[in-house]
Amino acid sequence: MCLMVALTVGCAVACATDSIAVDYSVGVTINTGGSEFAPYHIASNRRGTVTQQHSALMWASLKHDMDTTRRLSWGAGVEVWGGYTSSVDYDRYDATTATITTNSQHPARLWLQQLWIEGKHRGVFLTVGQKDIDPGVVNRQLSSGDLVMSGNARAAVGARAGFVNFQNVPFTRGWLQISGEYGYYRHNSTPWLKNHYNYHNSFITTHYWFNYKNIYFRTCPTKPLVLTIGAQAACQFAGTATYYRNGEVERTVEMNPTLKAFWRALFAGSGGEALGDQIYVQGNHQGSWDIVVEYKLRHGGMVRGYYQSLWEDGSGIGKMNGFDGLWGLEYRSGKTGVVTGAVVEFLDLMNHSGAIHFAYKDLTDESHPSGSTINHAATGSDDYYNNYCYNGYQNRGMSIGTPMARSPLYNTDGYMRFTDNRLRGFHLGVMGDLGSQVSYRALLSWRKSFGTPFIPHREPRTCTSMMLEATYSPHWLQGLVFNAQVAHDHGTLYGKNTGVLVSISYNGNFTFR
Repeated sequence: MCLMVALTVGCAVACATDSIAVDYSVGVTINTGGSEFAPYHIASNRRGTVTQQHSALMWASLKHDMDTTRRLSWGAGVEVWGGYTSSVDYDRYDATTATITTNSQHPARLWLQQLWIEGKHRGVFLTVGQKDIDPGVVNRQLSSGDLVMSGNARAAVGARAGFVNFQNVPFTRGWLQISGEYGYYRHNSTPWLKNHYNYHNSFITTHYWFNYKNIYFRTCPTKPLVLTIGAQAACQFAGTATYYRNGEVERTVEMNPTLKAFWRALFAGSGGEALGDQIYVQGNHQGSWDIVVEYKLRHGGMVRGYYQSLWEDGSGIGKMNGFDGLWGLEYRSGKTGVVTGAVVEFLDLMNHSGAIHFAYKDLTDESHPSGSTINHAATGSDDYYNNYCYNGYQNRGMSIGTPMARSPLYNTDGYMRFTDNRLRGFHLGVMGDLGSQVSYRALLSWRKSFGTPFIPHREPRTCTSMMLEATYSPHWLQGLVFNAQVAHDHGTLYGKNTGVLVSISYNGNFTFR
């Protein structure tokens, strides 16, 4: 924090004689639908802002971006949302009557979506606060979502440092560049979990920490063919896990946020104070190997192919999970037209490194059969986004990774984990211009879910989701934007649901010294 304050003050002094440009945005969003939640493509990849069947929300934001052309620069921003949202009934166990009661919940009437301050010196930045993270592997407008940091959930509060964009690697003469960041956060989802949990079975984990980091290497970006390869890794660690059975507390596990816990979030390792952390790896780790190949076309267009290989532990890191991952192909025209961008993706999360997990080293001398010669391991059953003592890879009910894995928000029985992470699906996204003032975006997703490796469905559940969006930006008032969406879900995963969303926003900027 002291370093952040010093850097910011230094930037402010250095820029004291310059003009400061501030971007602002205000808007209203109204949506309605035919089910208790908004349709999938209205709610997904929206940073957790619109999730309910009915809502009337207002937002406002102010932002000053860092000047990446200067050696020393600073930036800051704030975004606030508020308004009416409808409620959803969740199950809650009442210990006094030994019955399941109705627990009505809705998002806060006013909340802070983002608040951050940051500074840079040369090619290194430091950010403190709550700011959205975009690894940049997939197209946020057209993709089904990044497997590790999709922008589907609200951003966490914390501090992170890293490289500003891509930086040249010394002695490579610009042929190789590096990008990366590292940070610690708190999602502050404890109140949400306490309000939505059923207090009857499974468990609830509160007051945990979150770590996220990524690193990418890229070949010379000015060449026609560009290769990017790297990895992302995230970890939920520390906190308190309380286990319930038939409405009674079975046990409580304290996972203290020690210096060792912070270190093991960076380099996964066992040895925590909790029994599970001593046997397995401390914390809930998720990550991906990312590969992007980009080819530039004439007139500014390009074609990208990308692959994200999701991993949950060492078996996935070692690519023992088969075909699992997100396979995508993207096209950008580089100019206005009926089709300015298109994405087609195939998502496969069926393998999970196999259905069996057995490591003979996990057995103590007392529990290992006398004279046994078993000395082989079967590393599998990764159970993506789930963990034995954390409430899934989520924030306030929304998946931090791909939204295609049905988020815990939709579990109205109060079960706070992922129930549909073993799945296979396709996704298509197209956008373009219908004139100088009107643009469109169309999304189509299909998936078939088989449950989880531990709790499979008797019959697979399917869902087809589609959305058509039109945006009108009139010439007569620059910055004014009208947006309308129509979305529909069909299938057994989310049920049948049709909804609409309309929004009006105004974006502008002002300058002061």
